[in-house]
This record gives sequence, structure tokens and C-alpha cells, in this order.
Amino acid sequence: MRYQISGKQIDVGDALQSHVKTELGATLEKYAGRPTDAVIVFSKSGSEFVCEAVVHLSTGLTCQARAHTHDIYGSFDACCEKMDKQLRRYKRRLKDHHAERSTPVELMAGSSYILAATEESDEAEAATDAPVIIAEMEMKIPALSVNEAVMQMELAHGSVQVFRNEKHGGLNVVYRREDGNIGWVDPR
Repeated sequence: MRYQISGKQIDVGDALQSHVKTELGATLEKYAGRPTDAVIVFSKSGSEFVCEAVVHLSTGLTCQARAHTHDIYGSFDACCEKMDKQLRRYKRRLKDHHAERSTPVELMAGSSYILAATEESDEAEAATDAPVIIAEMEMKIPALSVNEAVMQMELAHGSVQVFRNEKHGGLNVVYRREDGNIGWVDPR
């Protein structure tokens, strides 16, 4: 498994890196059989240290957790505990969904755009009502079942998940509604 441990304006020493690899490795070994890589970022917010961890599993799922305390080791331990709780909660679902899956999730390329207006273009936009594209990036769109897409959205703490439906190959969207339920858009 690959670890990418970094700090935003913080020096991450060898002792902290080995602690992260040992503790996170033990947690992932217990619940997720085949993690591929983990990205752990430490930062400082006021007087607290913040730890954000994102783990990619070979099944295509992504699990992430975030914690903050006044101690850098404590922030990682709290983050690792949240990751442990998530993986423990979804272990049964992960096994059920991927027991018959012999190959990893297929990924398809897609584009993502961030739209914003600048002060200079406000007058021009008022006439055309067209937003200005300020960023474009590549995204991976996984081929999942609807249940797997909902599980992926919950593991990532997201509000929307775009995926390619395994049954018919069309693009679908699941999203969290304001009332707490899950909505599913299937434009077939």
C-alpha cells in the first residue's frame, strides 16, 4: 500500500510518519483487505492540529475521515478512530456487495468544471447570462450498482455521486435530499 503523508506548513517528522503507517495499516488490515493508497494531510487551524485521511480501496470505494485536536498525534488517532468506525460500520455491506465482484470497479473519464464570475465580466454576463469557466479537471466515473453508489457517497461524506449503472451502462446520479433521504436520477 502506498502512503502519502504530508503537512500544510507543518513539518511531518519520521516518528509521526511511522506512527501513521503502523496505526492506519493495522486499521485497514482489520477491515479492508486490499487498500491501494492512503493520503494523510496534517494542517493547523488556530491552536488545533487537523488531520484529514483519504483511503482508496481496490474495490473502487473511497473512505475519508477528518479530526482535530490540540495534539498532532491525537488528531491522527481521532481521525484513525473515525476511519475504523466507518469501515467497521460498512464491513458487512462491503463484503456483501463485492463478494461476487471478481474485478475492480471500472472507471470512465469525465470532466468537471468550476464556474465563477469575475468582476470584469459581470456586465458582459448580465447581457448573456453565461457563467465563466475558471477551472476544468478530469474526474473518474465508476461503474457501480445503485447500492454501491449510495455506499460510496456515504463513505465519502458527499452529497452527490455520479456513476455509470452496471445494469445498463447509462449515467446515473444519487444524491442526499434535504429531508435526509436518498434520491436517484436514472435518465433512461
